[in-house]
Amino acid sequence: MLRYYEEGLPMASVPVLVTSRVRGLLTQIGELFIIALEGLRRTWDVRNWFWEFVEQCWFLARVTTMPVILIALPLGATVALQVGDLAGQLGAQSATGGAVVVGLVREVAPIAAALIIAGAGGSAMTSDMGARRIRDELSAMEVMAVNPIHRLVTPRMWAASLVSTMLASLVILSGAIGGFFFNVLLQDVTPGAYFDGALSLLRVSDLVVTLFKAWLFGFIAAMVACYKGMTCEQSPVGVGRAVNQATVVALLLVFGFNYVITTIYVIAYPPKI
Repeated sequence: MLRYYEEGLPMASVPVLVTSRVRGLLTQIGELFIIALEGLRRTWDVRNWFWEFVEQCWFLARVTTMPVILIALPLGATVALQVGDLAGQLGAQSATGGAVVVGLVREVAPIAAALIIAGAGGSAMTSDMGARRIRDELSAMEVMAVNPIHRLVTPRMWAASLVSTMLASLVILSGAIGGFFFNVLLQDVTPGAYFDGALSLLRVSDLVVTLFKAWLFGFIAAMVACYKGMTCEQSPVGVGRAVNQATVVALLLVFGFNYVITTIYVIAYPPKI
C-alpha cells in the first residue's frame, strides 16, 4: 500500500489494479491449458506430425543427454559420500546403496530430467516458436489452413515427454554408478551389500511413479515453452523475455506437481522401513 501511495496512485485504484492482475493471470492460465488441450486433441493424426516428432526427439536427446550424465554422476557420488559417512558412524554403512538408489529413483531422477528439459530443451522451443511468431510464420500457417498447434505444439509435447522419461532412467543409472564408485571403492562396502540395500527398499510402484512424473514434467515443460513462444511480444526482446519466463514458470509448475504427486503416493503407499 505504501508503495502505491509513494507512486502517486490513489488508494481507490489499488483494488482495481490487483483485480486486473489477477484477471490477467487467470487468462494466461486458461490460454496455457487451451493450447495444451488443443495440442492433445489431434494426437491421433500421427502422420501429420510424426517426422517433426522424430526431429524434436533427436534434438532434445542431443542437447540433454550429456548434461544429465554430468549432473547425475557427481550427484550420486556426493550423496554416497555424505550418507556413507553418517551410516558408518551408526554402524550401518551397507545401507548407503539403498539410500542413494531410493533417493535417485523416487525424487532426484524426475526433477533432474525436468530441470534439463526445461532449461536446455524448453528454452530452445520457446526461442524457436517466438522466432516463428515475429516472422509471422504462425499467421502464415493459419492462412494456409494449417493449425500451428497441431503441426508444431503436439510433436514437441510428446517428444519432450518421451525424452524426459528416458532421461530419468539415465539419471538413475548414472547416479547409481557414481554412488557405487565412491561407496564401494572408497568406503570399502561390498558390491553385494550396496545393491542388496537398494533392491530391498525399492518397489515396482516407485519406478512406475517416477517414470510417470518424468513424463508429466516433460509435457509441462514443452507446454509452457510453446505457449510462451507463441504469445511473446513481436520483437527480439520479447523472445528473450519469453525464454526466461518459460523456464521459471515450468520449474514452478514442476515442483508444485511433484509435491502433490509425492504426497498422494506416500499416503497411498507408505515407504518401507
